[in-house]
Amino acid sequence: MTSRLGEMGGDRPGDVGRLQRMLGGEHTAWLLDRARHRMEHGRPLTGSVTLTNVSQDQRRAVERLLGRRAGAGVSLTVSLDEIDTVLRTSGAAPDGLGAAVRLLVGEVGDRVAQAAAESAAWAEAHAPLDALVVRRPELATWRSWLDATGMLRRLAASPDAAAALVADLLPVLDALPSAGVALGRLAAASTGDAHALDDARPLATLSLAAARVLRGAPPVGDGSAAERRATWAAVGVHRDELSSVVLCLGLPGGVSATTGRILAVARDAGEPCVLTLRQLGRDQVDLGVGDGLVWMCENPIVLASAADELADRCPPLVCVNGQPSAAVIRLLDLLAAGGARFAYHGDFDWGGIRIGNGLRERIPWRPWRFDVRAYQAALASVTGGELAGRPVEASWDADLGPAMQGHGIRVDEELVLADLIGDLTA
Repeated sequence: MTSRLGEMGGDRPGDVGRLQRMLGGEHTAWLLDRARHRMEHGRPLTGSVTLTNVSQDQRRAVERLLGRRAGAGVSLTVSLDEIDTVLRTSGAAPDGLGAAVRLLVGEVGDRVAQAAAESAAWAEAHAPLDALVVRRPELATWRSWLDATGMLRRLAASPDAAAALVADLLPVLDALPSAGVALGRLAAASTGDAHALDDARPLATLSLAAARVLRGAPPVGDGSAAERRATWAAVGVHRDELSSVVLCLGLPGGVSATTGRILAVARDAGEPCVLTLRQLGRDQVDLGVGDGLVWMCENPIVLASAADELADRCPPLVCVNGQPSAAVIRLLDLLAAGGARFAYHGDFDWGGIRIGNGLRERIPWRPWRFDVRAYQAALASVTGGELAGRPVEASWDADLGPAMQGHGIRVDEELVLADLIGDLTA
């Protein structure tokens, strides 16, 4: 028994048998439980505790413990200070009530201290993310989302696991946005595991949320594979070099490289051309545009209609096809590096405005029937649908967003297709 007391923190041994009879029985168990609960929560063993609906056996047990009558009625109030004194003076527990509790039930943890220690450990795990936001304020929304959802705690079982996850996360975010990198390569370079950013992995969940914020969207997507692919592409990350493609028409191309010859053949035939990121990733890509004008549209229907009506007479036209893929971004970067100028048209809805804002952050472009004047002209001639979603300001026209919000009507590209084809014809 002496060794057990030593394990319990060095309490002086007393009359253990007597202590068990005084406080360790069935009818004093509630007293022991109340004392243990106070110790777990860092509260002193002083003052009184009360038991309602007390039984005669419980009252008699307390009377034997205290050596006096313990009142009457349906409740029983007992002074913890008195119990402490009785245990000390009787020799059953020379170090008092706290030592008696530890002897009878085992070591009692301080839950308040444990909670404080755990809270400090979680704060330490989050600290590198706070430092990251100081360096990159554009991630502040994402950081707030982590706190609001407790996402890091949900993905990591402990503060140590969270710290390890954050250590892998930081180099991923430091690499974003990228000029163009495969998802597996980014994962391998950042963590040593090429699959660390696979769908549903904790690191992918956190990284994708940050990527959405970097592209100007909320941290949470719609859960679709297409949305995840578009999010990665918006920050220059592609799933692989073959699945990321761009649709174009009328790019002159050239004869010095394979991709240029493909473009030249497609233009002569008046046919749209689908280029993969692999084809655009080669060192020499002959696009043949120079400092000419490149038209950009949001939806494939515009490009398909241009091919039907203009064929080989269509000027250079690139379809971003919703949120631009890595291949789209690569092609536009190559065109911009060659001196090309750009004009863009998209859907008059909030998604279309976001796409336009994202493109404008990447390359300069002028509106192609994509400003407040064009929107109002379209409303006068077509019947659009209901405008839904979260409003956003158009970076190229401060009046466009308020006008769209005021009318509450969206205008898809298909509704103004004739005007767009007319511009390409001219």
